Amino acid sequence: MPTIQLGVYLTSGQETYRAVGWALEAGYRGIDSAQMYRNEKQAGRAILDFLASEANVDGLRREDIHFTSKLASNSAYDTARKAISRSVKECGLGYIDLFLLHSPYGGKTARLESWRAVEDAIKDGEVKIGGVSNYGVKHLQELLASNPNIPPAVNQVEVHPFNTRTDITSFCQEHGIVVEAYAPLVRALRMKHPTIVQLSNKYKCTPAQLLVRWSLQHGYVPLPKSSKKERIVENADISGFAIADEDMQRMDGLDEYLVTDWDPTDCP
Repeated sequence: MPTIQLGVYLTSGQETYRAVGWALEAGYRGIDSAQMYRNEKQAGRAILDFLASEANVDGLRREDIHFTSKLASNSAYDTARKAISRSVKECGLGYIDLFLLHSPYGGKTARLESWRAVEDAIKDGEVKIGGVSNYGVKHLQELLASNPNIPPAVNQVEVHPFNTRTDITSFCQEHGIVVEAYAPLVRALRMKHPTIVQLSNKYKCTPAQLLVRWSLQHGYVPLPKSSKKERIVENADISGFAIADEDMQRMDGLDEYLVTDWDPTDCP
């Protein structure tokens, strides 16, 4: 699984297509989409066109690109299973590398039935890896207690220094579940925070690069989103520095439970 992936939330049409192409040219090898984003088709087309283009100087193939999508809503097994197949067809990539339940909404029965659909999609070769998104600890416990044939490999949640979600991230890491951090740049709401500015100057990087590096050093997979070419390139250029332990602790201490979009992690 690529350690940095491009999120395409709130992009559409040619905007999605261009962003994915730029990201792949810049070295990204993972693209994060969803049924709710309504851009699976454009993201898939951009991947295929890149692979067939002269820009693909490394001779990458389909299996070298990690594509993620998500179920729009939990439901009865048959409905969820058909929805997964539609996503595979919509993206045009032949299969989906990682398929997530987008949220825990819908109640226990719908969650477990939808997970069974993900398991069968994996068995049928339409999906390689299954996971969840926005799951709180109680939802993860519920799923694991159901003795699934295939346990979730990923939980994608909003995680950044201003919303550290240590209850969820520690549970995931204890149970071998990869944490994918969406909104790792805090949707630009804290780029001018004094601590972020100070540390960015110290490490001679941008605030966005600092935030991506924080995610990586915690062992998360960040999903920075941008539709601007220079930002897409910049956000992945974080190999030249490491944040010292004391500065990681300073950033950890910025937690204010800042939710930038939605938070279903405590739903029934």
